[in-house]
This record gives sequence, C-alpha cells and structure tokens, in this order.
Amino acid sequence: MIPIHENLKGRVAVITGGSGVLCSEMAKELARQGMKVAILNRTAEKGKSIAIAIKEAGGEALALPADVLDRASLELAKQQILEKFGRIDLLVNGAGGNHPDAITGPESYTEESVGQSFFDLDAAGFSSVFSLNFTGTFLACQVFGKELLKSEAPAIINLSSMSSYAPLTKIPAYSAAKASINNFTQWMAVHFAETGLRVNSIAPGFFLTTQNRDLLMDKDGNPTARTKKILEATPMNKFGEPENLLGALLFLADESYSSFVTGTTMAVDGGFMAYSGV
Repeated sequence: MIPIHENLKGRVAVITGGSGVLCSEMAKELARQGMKVAILNRTAEKGKSIAIAIKEAGGEALALPADVLDRASLELAKQQILEKFGRIDLLVNGAGGNHPDAITGPESYTEESVGQSFFDLDAAGFSSVFSLNFTGTFLACQVFGKELLKSEAPAIINLSSMSSYAPLTKIPAYSAAKASINNFTQWMAVHFAETGLRVNSIAPGFFLTTQNRDLLMDKDGNPTARTKKILEATPMNKFGEPENLLGALLFLADESYSSFVTGTTMAVDGGFMAYSGV
C-alpha cells in the first residue's frame, strides 16, 4: 500500500484525459490521498464512472466535459471547479492519443511497402494528433496556470512517452508531439521557477492502453510482432501496469519529496531506455 502524503490532503487536482487507462488510476490515487479531483474529458460521461468510484471509496471528485483544444470549454471547466472546490493546486495533463491517419503501415519505407506510407499520411490527421498531444497541454497550462500560482505549492505534471526520446516507428506525429512535451516542460519550469510552480513530466514505458491496443494486439487479442520487439527491448520483459506510475506521480506532486525538482522528465519504463539491445 502506498503511504499517505499528508501534504496533499485537501488540495485540488485537475486531470485532463482523466478517464483514460493510466490517468483514471492517477485520479483514484490522488483522491485516496485526500485530494479533491476534477476529471476532464471531451464528454463528462467518460469521467462519471471514475468520479463515482472515487466517491464510493470516500473521496471527492467532479467529472466535467472539456476539450483541451477548446479554450472556452477549459475556461468553463475552471469556473465550475472553482465554484465546487475553491482552488486548484495540481494540473495533470493526460489528454492525448493517436489516430490511424497519422500512422504509417510499414515501419520503414521501400517502394514495395504495403500499407499507408509516409507519403500517404494525411496532413490534417497529422496536425490533429500533434495538436491533441501538445497544443492541448499548452492551452490547459494557460487556462489553469493563474489559479495554480495562487497555491502554496503548485505543480504541473505532463504526460510524455518513450517516443519523446527516440521516435518510435509508425507514429511520427505522436512521437514529435511527445518530444515537444519534454521541451515545453523544461521551458515552463524555467519560466515559472521563481514563482514556486514546479513543472515536470512522466514518460511511461509501454503500457497496454486504448490508444495503442491496435498496434500491440491483433484482432484476436494476440500479441503482434511489434509487441514482441517491445518486450525484447524491455529488460523487465513485461508491460507496465497503471499502478506503476503512482509513485512517480506522488513524488512529483508532493513538494516535501520534490521541492527542488522541476523541468525533469521521469521515465517509468521497466529499463527500456537503459537497454542498448546487447
């Protein structure tokens, strides 16, 4: 059992993409720690089941509709959060994802390659994936940032990816956007350093989620060749579980552990980055 972080009790966390496989576990854990949690998704319905689970466990939660690419919807969500909880102390930028229009079929290009090549990628699809993962983080930071600065110990935690360090094959838009998240995290950390606002990222290794399931599992639920390559490159030889991210989340959220930590991206990857392949 993860110990209780007394500093977090009574504080308010906003989580974009809060109903996702990874972020829903984060929401539940922050609520268990005594934080009041606002779960933001494009439709409120997606977050309601998470909010209900939190309330049934004795916590406080609010599920709200908000599109991270629509400033007006974020502003409305902020207003509702402040009316309900009165403050904002932590922002977790978890909204993101991929789309078939921005994914190549083959891992490398040849004239004989079968499937959608780099030259077939749809510009609108590419832009949409990049915007969802990067611009959505930027806008959420803008909208909630001024309220965060009123907190005694404000923090932003962005969700990065292994593809931010070395781009993964097939997913150029997603990889480029996550690389931008790391850079933006550093920029934000420097820009707000003297205000006390700490800005960090978590880079999960390989977890089986909604957005990558089609790449990692075939239609019958069996591991794909890509999955085999991933596990061979992960020294722990397994996918991560959502709860594996909670230690990093709480470390970065609680200033009693990380008051001098800002601008960093923390890998939680089963050794993937450390492995050279030999």
